[in-house]
Amino acid sequence: MNSEFIVAVHAMVFLHHKADTLSSETLAENVCTNPVRIRRVLAKLKKAGLVETREGRTAGGYSYQKTRQVTLGQIAKALNVKFADTTWHSGNKEMNCQVASGMAGYIDNLYSSLNHLCDEYLDTITIADVERELFKKE
Repeated sequence: MNSEFIVAVHAMVFLHHKADTLSSETLAENVCTNPVRIRRVLAKLKKAGLVETREGRTAGGYSYQKTRQVTLGQIAKALNVKFADTTWHSGNKEMNCQVASGMAGYIDNLYSSLNHLCDEYLDTITIADVERELFKKE
């Protein structure tokens, strides 16, 4: 997993909380990143229909309607996030050993199952839920 998911969730919660159209500069300041990164991440969310942009002379702002019920799962899908992923595999499927030849396939299936479970869980958490949790009095 890369940090795009974190940037996206943070920006979406801030947009929800402010209930206004915000510039990439304002979002970047709150997320503690740069505006270009915000624009790149939110462009993917816009393409998925999860965030809106302001058009016209004052273009460049992003907004999120509080009445929407965007989930963290939708954000993860829009960004094609894999929470469990690897580019390296142990063993070698050509070896004459069940452990060495089967481990890569086993790990791939395990990671696929973990990602499916993550997706299911994240589909139950909305942006509004995150905001409520952040402002919960203890």
